[in-house]
Amino acid sequence: MTINTYKWTTERYHQAIEAGIFDDQPIELLRGDLIVMPPEREPHAYYNTETADYLRILLGERVKIRDAKPITLPNDSEPVPDVAIVQPLGEIYLEHHPYPEDIFWVIEFSNATLSKDLGEKKAIYAEAGIVEYWVVNLKNRQLKIFRDLNNGQYTTELTLTTGTISPLAFPDVSVQVERMIS
Repeated sequence: MTINTYKWTTERYHQAIEAGIFDDQPIELLRGDLIVMPPEREPHAYYNTETADYLRILLGERVKIRDAKPITLPNDSEPVPDVAIVQPLGEIYLEHHPYPEDIFWVIEFSNATLSKDLGEKKAIYAEAGIVEYWVVNLKNRQLKIFRDLNNGQYTTELTLTTGTISPLAFPDVSVQVERMIS
């Protein structure tokens, strides 16, 4: 017996959302597959909120901080990163979610989803041209940073537990690692 799966396009996915098919169930579209998002536990919600607030203070009106909102990528993917730091394009976002060229970097907070965030999501973000991707490993209290795209792959991986890091898009800004992981 052959099993055939249905691959969703971003357009069909949007039509299904508008039709109310998913009934506000937390899902995201990854490479044409619908992925049910696990419920957020307290540590995940805490660090997500604290980091988003911290970045709002650091970056001010230079960016828009979107927490747990979709981004639209060209590979039939519409993930919902925990935090997306995007261009402040105002009402443009009434027409569409941020596209890769609108995104400075994305952050995922990982506990139960660590393998997905370091595998499939990292690959999807890199292929889409997201120039920088941060993963906060809540179990090991580490910040993993992926950057320097080459042929749809990140070529630099940093693992930090202390100190500061400057996002590629904002070399004048120093983010305290401890504020994100402890």
